[in-house]
Amino acid sequence: MVPYFTVMKIITMNLNGIRAAAKKGFFSWLKAQRADVICFQETKAQEHQLTDPIFHPKNYHCYFFDAEKKGYSGVAIYSKIKPDNITTGLGWSVADTEGRYIQADFGNLSVASLYLPSGSSGDERQTIKYEFLDNYAKILTKQRSNNREYILCGDWNIAHTNMDIKNWRSNQKNSGFLPEERAWLDNLFGPMGYTDAFRHKYPDKVQYTWWSNRANAWNNDVGWRLDYQIITPGLKDKISKITVYRAEKFSDHAPMIGVYTL
Repeated sequence: MVPYFTVMKIITMNLNGIRAAAKKGFFSWLKAQRADVICFQETKAQEHQLTDPIFHPKNYHCYFFDAEKKGYSGVAIYSKIKPDNITTGLGWSVADTEGRYIQADFGNLSVASLYLPSGSSGDERQTIKYEFLDNYAKILTKQRSNNREYILCGDWNIAHTNMDIKNWRSNQKNSGFLPEERAWLDNLFGPMGYTDAFRHKYPDKVQYTWWSNRANAWNNDVGWRLDYQIITPGLKDKISKITVYRAEKFSDHAPMIGVYTL
């Protein structure tokens, strides 16, 4: 289907600061993974601050889309194969000034790194999150009609079902598990035709990707599944495996690793 890859190994990771993750050994781990494409969120750096060779691994093309605000948000894509095209931003202020979307095109396949806003800091940011979802839904609908396949990687800041959050009962009124947010994902995975690759491959598996820094959540595995690889229908039967790596802690998120046979 895609001449660029026969097997694609793709990693998505919210770094909670690319420089902080580097100090915790993330890039040593990454080197051993031999991934084809890596999608980062929350780099929290400007590209000019990343001159150390550790941030530009050998044999990778590296692309960054920074937030205008220093030390905040930001996304990146690393790829072994040089993409045909790189797109940054989605066309409205929050997506673009906060560095929340970057896309790499390979033939008729597009891979994106998305960092969807959180609403946990209060009503104002929750309103911004809903506006982002409304705007992004229009783009997602348009993408379904352009004869391309998409792998949309990132931190979507929403746990979809009770299976995707340890303490679902006590979080039903909290951002990230609100009924309106979950309904948006219902629509994404229903009428809009996209697929949660992890849940498609493992319908009954409980696995989280984010843990609060409070109450020893990491060690007790009291987590949320906020990170996804979301795909278009033509890729549903191409998923070989998807895993979450927890043997080491590089961030408050864990890397999600997908392998697709194309």
